[in-house]
Amino acid sequence: MASLDKALAAVVSTLGGEQREGQVQMLHAVDAALRERHHLLVQAGTGTGKSVAYLLPSIVYAMERNTCVVISTATLALQQQLVGRDLPRIADALEPVLGRRPTFAVAKGRHHYICKARLNTSVEPEDDDDDQAALFAAPTTRLGKEAKRVRTWAYKTATGDREELEPSPDPRVWRALSVAGNECVGADKCRWGSECFTEKVRAEALDADVVITNHAMLAIHYIDGHQLLPEHSAVIVDEGHELADRVTGQATEELTALYLERAASKARKVLAPALVVALEESADDLRMSLDELAGANPRRIVLDVAEMGEGAADFFVGLRALVPTLTAIRDIVGECLAELSTLSKSDPDAETEVLAARSIAKVALTEINTVAARLLKLRDDDVAWLERGEGRAPVIRVAPLVVSHLLSEDFFGDVPVVVTSATLTLGGSFEPIARSLGLIAPEKGLVDEADADDFVDPEWDEDGTQIEPKAANAESRFLHEWESLDVGTPFDASSQGVLYIAKHLPPPSRDGLGDEQLAELTRLIVAAGGRTLALFSSWRGVEKAAAHLATALPLAGLNAKVLVQKRGDVVADLVRQFARDTTSILLGTVSLWQGVDVPGESCSLVIIDRIPFPRPDDPLHAARAQRIDRAGGSGFRSVAVPRAALLLAQGAGRLLRTQQDRGMVAVLDSRLASANYAGFLLQSMPDFWKTTDPDVATAAIARLGTQLGL
Repeated sequence: MASLDKALAAVVSTLGGEQREGQVQMLHAVDAALRERHHLLVQAGTGTGKSVAYLLPSIVYAMERNTCVVISTATLALQQQLVGRDLPRIADALEPVLGRRPTFAVAKGRHHYICKARLNTSVEPEDDDDDQAALFAAPTTRLGKEAKRVRTWAYKTATGDREELEPSPDPRVWRALSVAGNECVGADKCRWGSECFTEKVRAEALDADVVITNHAMLAIHYIDGHQLLPEHSAVIVDEGHELADRVTGQATEELTALYLERAASKARKVLAPALVVALEESADDLRMSLDELAGANPRRIVLDVAEMGEGAADFFVGLRALVPTLTAIRDIVGECLAELSTLSKSDPDAETEVLAARSIAKVALTEINTVAARLLKLRDDDVAWLERGEGRAPVIRVAPLVVSHLLSEDFFGDVPVVVTSATLTLGGSFEPIARSLGLIAPEKGLVDEADADDFVDPEWDEDGTQIEPKAANAESRFLHEWESLDVGTPFDASSQGVLYIAKHLPPPSRDGLGDEQLAELTRLIVAAGGRTLALFSSWRGVEKAAAHLATALPLAGLNAKVLVQKRGDVVADLVRQFARDTTSILLGTVSLWQGVDVPGESCSLVIIDRIPFPRPDDPLHAARAQRIDRAGGSGFRSVAVPRAALLLAQGAGRLLRTQQDRGMVAVLDSRLASANYAGFLLQSMPDFWKTTDPDVATAAIARLGTQLGL
């Protein structure tokens, strides 16, 4: 314990500032969890110094025991912050205290690094090999210039890491010069294995005290069973509120006609022409089948309706109609894989280029075979749906209904796990997040009927606050031993920020922002003099607001730049522009709700267009809610409300990033003031000073601008 306190004092002295009560509390709780080997959930608000609070005990614990602690993040931005800024400075401070410099390394997927085999053996592409074609584009075209830029960098870089290359490379060029982990032939068989960037990084990780990875790698290691991380004795999960979603994404598979065409292109280099032709024909059949299903349905079509009850037959026709096509795909792909296996056994010592071509073809075919087989024998806990994908082409996706059981069984085992985030309590309780992680049993309807009596749904009081469930068999609800801690935040939200709820506005409609909401949006932005981050629950909302403000702001006499997020935009670039121009306005959705860190006057007003409930056509959330409803619970209360609470808390958290920040969060959804679930949502947000009076809100944000001299 003394060494931990000395370590903290050394780090605080080096980094500047002072020890914070919440940081010290969290530091000792993490240390206890590692040493006593129990799981821990820690909510640490912005400004706590959360990274230091888990990095220090992890480093001290690892160095004392000559072991390794894995730290996982949801975003590359945080991963880069830890590796590029926090850990080097902490290591400098700790070296004189601990007797040697702590070591750290990064564990990222192989596709994040240049593959030297690809770099040195690129060949003229087949006609439909888009990725390889990117490397051979005419040097005068935009794509050709991009390929030249990436290649020039690739021959000079010491790391081969895509994050080093700015601006970010075109995805087509990068795919042509990198490989996925399951496409690699292995360092021992590769001519460039001794120079491999990925192998070098993984070798460094084997000897590191702390290894920084991401949630996707964590899922592949623990859930899929691929040993991508070094042996370790503890795991810290930062941005833990995103873990379940990231694991779900890793467990989601998809199938399109384009995937079959690309697999055929890859197989053409190693398989007999007859098999390639059969693959191409199966791609045509799949395209026609999916086009027919999706033709009259512009939105998503849920194909998994095994338990939808009466009236499900019309929906079930969709999946049943695909059975012949999926069966044919499974059969021909199986033949191709058998042929590849025969080739590998008969010629195991082929040239690296041949081995690589076989490996790439095998990966593409195996993925297709896995999805086809999964769709043909859909599990009770799988959800399948059809939607428009890249280029509006129909795509089938299949995902697990929940991943809590996977996390419970495979992740929360003997190794202590610490999960932390600024947002881990929803409605004042850790239980919703704990349930999604598999620490608590899921609601009825999401578990086997044989076990359903052991589980209960959350209960609510009259003001929307969640009540501790009372179950006859309560102990069975807790699947693992875990502790929780909320260390708060050094910010005083009630004096630093205002929460304005536009109670006078009509409830949002399905058509998006109405005239009243647009007028309120404009009025608030003008009063703030710009300096606004506006968060929308749909792209349609972003586009409608952008069109309205283009006319309304000049008429109101506000000359401020409006930055509009578009599909595919690099969010980091937009945020940098927003931070530099202190009067600008940034409109966005999805990715801007979380992770945006813009302290100071640039972000003095955060506007949220509506309570961010899941879309009605979101297959996973809709299926979860339906199954809970059928089991006698409330899918809306158990699924939609906690999801909205999480996003609201994250969105509101964009306002206060330092103790000097001041501003307002404005929610243009009157339901936050009147609905019976409003109490739960408000308990999940910072404790701002609240008002529903539009005049008071306008005066408050205008007064702030005057104080800032704007």
